Amino acid sequence: MNEYKIALIPGDGVGIEVIDAAWLVLEVASQRFGFKLASERFDWSCEYYLKNGRMMPEDGIKTLRQFDSILLGAVGWPAQVPDSISLHGLLLPIRKAFDLYVNARPHKILKGTTGPLKAENFDILCIRENTEGEYSGAGGRVHVGTPDEVAVETSIFTRRGVERILRYGFEQAQKRSGRLASVTKSNAQKHSMVFWDEVTDEVAVDYPDVEVKRYHIDAIAARFVMQPETLDVVVASNLFGDILTDLGAAIQGGLGFAASANVNPAGGVPSMFEPVHGSAPGYRGRASPIHWRPSGRGP
Repeated sequence: MNEYKIALIPGDGVGIEVIDAAWLVLEVASQRFGFKLASERFDWSCEYYLKNGRMMPEDGIKTLRQFDSILLGAVGWPAQVPDSISLHGLLLPIRKAFDLYVNARPHKILKGTTGPLKAENFDILCIRENTEGEYSGAGGRVHVGTPDEVAVETSIFTRRGVERILRYGFEQAQKRSGRLASVTKSNAQKHSMVFWDEVTDEVAVDYPDVEVKRYHIDAIAARFVMQPETLDVVVASNLFGDILTDLGAAIQGGLGFAASANVNPAGGVPSMFEPVHGSAPGYRGRASPIHWRPSGRGP
């Protein structure tokens, strides 16, 4: 019987409850499908930061490397630690260290739930580039606190990064309906997004069985609401994918319904799984409407 080592990082706020509930579900799944689970919890969080001056230990990545997967709750406590510190101190370093360049976020109306739209067949798989783009962290600030202050944030798009996320999207489209939507804003961003469009066209040649359509981010956001049935696999940059998947989650019925997988398809490193909602500190202690019994049956 296979045994899998899972690193649990509950994080902050409702993340703690989410991890506890998710682990109960995983235990039931392990019993039903015949595999073993072993877990270790890590208290890396904003509370950890306030005590230690960093979101995780210096050897945190080395520690995580020995696990098969990582299960992350939620990170952030804006009243105590700026989001720019919590995000860049834990979540983003894990994604980049293990080159988890695929952020796969499926959106569909789950059985027994209803969303705010009349979209019975809402089923979209968003593939978000996860390691570069607008969240690369390249840039800086000068003359801070003066009238001459300047802030520069540089988006980084590499041919390797864009091509591999598109190829992953095309492969997923082949497994689904054979339709792929590529998202840019090439009418306004004449360098990075035109580059993305060009790479899309080049990669598409290798997947003649996939129908490709290109959308600007604003147009596809409207399409998510007005004509979601026309979309299936959607591939987008880090920022655009982040925004679209919050919209997709809202159409599902709320951020609490949406899941997220951070994956390196090449393997050899732990993947990281997380909900897409934030830590919601104000809801700590009352975030889990469903409590599972050890039998695996519902409430």
